[in-house]
Amino acid sequence: MRLFNKVAIIGVGLVGGSIGLALRKKRLSGSVAGVCRHKNSVILAKKRGAIDRGYPGIPEAVKDADLVILATPVSKIIGLAKQIAPSLKEGVIVTDVGSSKRLVVESLQKIFSKKGFFVGAHPLAGSEKRGVREARGEIFKDAVCIVTKTKRTNLVAMNKICRLWRLLGARVIVMTPEKHDRLVARVSHLPHMVAAALVSSVDKEKIAFGAGGLRDTTRIASGDPLIWRDIFLTNREEILGAGRKFKKGFEKLIAAIERNEERSLMSFLKKAKEKRDLLGK
Repeated sequence: MRLFNKVAIIGVGLVGGSIGLALRKKRLSGSVAGVCRHKNSVILAKKRGAIDRGYPGIPEAVKDADLVILATPVSKIIGLAKQIAPSLKEGVIVTDVGSSKRLVVESLQKIFSKKGFFVGAHPLAGSEKRGVREARGEIFKDAVCIVTKTKRTNLVAMNKICRLWRLLGARVIVMTPEKHDRLVARVSHLPHMVAAALVSSVDKEKIAFGAGGLRDTTRIASGDPLIWRDIFLTNREEILGAGRKFKKGFEKLIAAIERNEERSLMSFLKKAKEKRDLLGK
């Protein structure tokens, strides 16, 4: 079922490469073009089947594309949008996979308003690994993909992006960029912040003694520092709010232990277990 004649993916890494693999496997696009920072990555992306053709420059890649997907770190998205805008055809749909949305959506809707349509998206899928070598076409199966909607969002373009993600296997939820940023700050960004702080609190010579608990709790701290730096800074206010709420809960836990309050401690741990069990294994 072909949705697009040509899709251009800028940033064929873990997520961008996984999109390319899924697009080609499901034949949702006539062709998939890709842009990577390094020539070797382009070669590997073609070898893995994530793209049909790799391009050294962005203008060549996006020319005549019906859909352009920006799959780069958040800090690069706005600059890339300005760079590609003159090369896009009329009516093009541009989307992204960034983990923070308010700033990106606000900026890109203005940039593409005269040429095409921008629809923000964020698939809640992936891993701490990076690069097209780790890409998997089935990574989006049963994952949640948040698609953003504002007063300026073109509904035809938004519905097409929603349909694309459903065909890639995701469960689509539509919400405002502000609601998205508030939500992911608490369920995605805060866990990474806590994992990074936790592993940083352990002396280097003691890390080797860490067992399953430390390994499981801090796994996401192995994520790309560049990507997470950008996420923390572009969703700063919501992450700080989430961090302050966590700090309050953590101080409550410390206080219960300091005062040897068995009942308070038991209540805290019991409530935490009940919430965690809602996630499943």
